[in-house]
Amino acid sequence: MEFYAQTSDLSQELDLVQHVVERRFTIPVLSNVLLEFDKLELRLSATDLALGARCACPARAKAPGAVAVPARRLLDIVRSLPDAEARFKVVENDRLEVKCDRSVFKLVGMAKEKFPVLPEMPKPQARIAVGVLRALVERTIFAVSCDESHLSLTGALLVVKPERAVIAATDGHRLALAEHRGEVPGVSGDLRMLVPHQAMTELQRLLAASAQEAEVRIAGDDRHLFFAVGRRLLISRVLTGEFPNYEAVLPKENTKVVELDAELARAAVRRVALLADERSGAISVELGQNRVEFGCSGGQHGEARESLDARNGEALKIGFNYHYLLDFFGAAGKAGTVRLELKDGQSAAELRLSEDDSYGFRYVVMPLRVRGGA
Repeated sequence: MEFYAQTSDLSQELDLVQHVVERRFTIPVLSNVLLEFDKLELRLSATDLALGARCACPARAKAPGAVAVPARRLLDIVRSLPDAEARFKVVENDRLEVKCDRSVFKLVGMAKEKFPVLPEMPKPQARIAVGVLRALVERTIFAVSCDESHLSLTGALLVVKPERAVIAATDGHRLALAEHRGEVPGVSGDLRMLVPHQAMTELQRLLAASAQEAEVRIAGDDRHLFFAVGRRLLISRVLTGEFPNYEAVLPKENTKVVELDAELARAAVRRVALLADERSGAISVELGQNRVEFGCSGGQHGEARESLDARNGEALKIGFNYHYLLDFFGAAGKAGTVRLELKDGQSAAELRLSEDDSYGFRYVVMPLRVRGGA
C-alpha cells in the first residue's frame, strides 16, 4: 500500500474519526484507525465497538492496500507536518512509513484482518438538512442523563415524521424539547430512534464540520443507527429501553408569565450563582411588579441578589438549580428575550424563546426548595 495525500485534508478527517477511538486500551486494535485505499479513495475507519466512524480523504494511490495504525499518534504526526503532500507507504511488518519534506516516521501497525468490520449503512429512512438537525441537537443534548441506572434516559429521542422532526431529552429533573416543522423526505410513518449520549456528542461534531445546507441521511436496523453526511458516516449501537412519554409532562396550566432580556438574565444568574450552595446549586427567582429578582442566601459563602426589569404580573417565588438555567440560556444562543412560564412555586416551570422560534424550543425544569431568606 502506498498513497499520497495533503496533510491538511488528512488531518481534518483523522480529527473526526479519532474521537470514537477506544481510549482505555483494553483491546489494542481499537486504539487504531484503519486506512484502506481502493477505487481511487482513501477510507478511514475507527470504532470503540459502541460507536463507529468512517470517512474518505482525497488522495492518489501508487498501490492499493490497508493497514491499521494508532489513531492519536498518526494525527499528531500529520498535524506536525507542513501543509504539503506527504507519502504514506506500508513497509515490513505492517509499519506505516510517513515522509514529508525532510521528516520520516515509521508507525507500528496491524493487519486489516485484526480490525473489527463496521456494518454497512442500509437504505436511508429519512433525509434532514444539516443545519436543521444541528439546531435540534444543540437545543437538547445538555439535558441527556449521565445516570446509567436509568439507561433509557442516557439517550435523546429522535422522532421523524413526514412533516416534522423532533428531539427530546430528559434526566428526570428537566426536559429539553426542540421541534422543526417542515417536509422530511423519505419518511413513511414515524421513525423513532433512541440516540445514546456519546453518539449525540459525535453527531454534533459531525454536523458542525459539515456544510449547513448539506443533507443528513438517517437509517437504522435492529442493532445500529446510521447518520451520514456526504462520505462521512457515524454508526452507533442501538440504546435499549423505553423513553418516557415527554408530552405528558409538558405544563398545561402555567398562566403566570414573565419576559426577560436573555443576556441580562444570563449574566444575573451567573453572578448570583457565585455564592450559591455548591451541592444543590439552588437560587431563588422572585417575581414582583414589573421586576424579577435572582438571589441566594443562607449558604456558607454569604448571599447575593440582583434585580432586573421585566414584564410580569402576580408576585411569586420559586427556586431552581442555576446550572439548569444557564444550560437553557446557552442553548438559546443570541435570543433577545425569553419567557418564563409558571403555575406556582411548587410546579414545573417552562422556559421558551419569546421571539419567533422555528425550532419550537421548550425547556421544562422542576423547582427546588429554597431557604426563606433567598
